[in-house]
Formats: sequence, C-alpha cells, structure tokens
Amino acid sequence: MSATTITTKGQITIPKDIRLALALQTGDQVIFVLEGNKAIMYPSHQRSLMQLRGALSATQEYTDHQTVRETIARERGQTMLEEGPDE
Repeated sequence: MSATTITTKGQITIPKDIRLALALQTGDQVIFVLEGNKAIMYPSHQRSLMQLRGALSATQEYTDHQTVRETIARERGQTMLEEGPDE
C-alpha cells in the first residue's frame, strides 16, 4: 500500500512503485471510477472494453446481442418518427 498527500490544488503524486507497476509515464492519462466510498484509478492506455464491463450501472438487464440490436433499432425508429423527415 502506498500513501500520498493531496495538494491545495487537489493534485496528488502517484507513488513510484504504483507508476512502475502500471507502466505509467509522463503525459499518460488515468481514469477514476467511484465505487461507493472508494475511488479506483485505472491507466487509460491499458483498459480494454472487457475491463470496462461493469464500470457503469446498467439501466436495463442485458439479455443477448440480438435483443440489444432490436431495442436500439426500435428506439432509433421512434426517434426518427418523432423528429419527422429531414428537410
């Protein structure tokens, strides 16, 4: 475990052992995700889509790819009906 201090500008220094373990270099970006009362930091250059799975809470229960495609198509169609034809 490593500790650091927050500056008056809200900045922190990522400890060297953490930077080395995550292969972070100057200019790299990191992502912070809130989970309850914790903030979890991820290096943005090392995250795949599968690693992002679950980072955001779902608005609906996932069923399968086909159902998702059908739902998107239905919602797009409804939006197009509401907006009317392009001029």
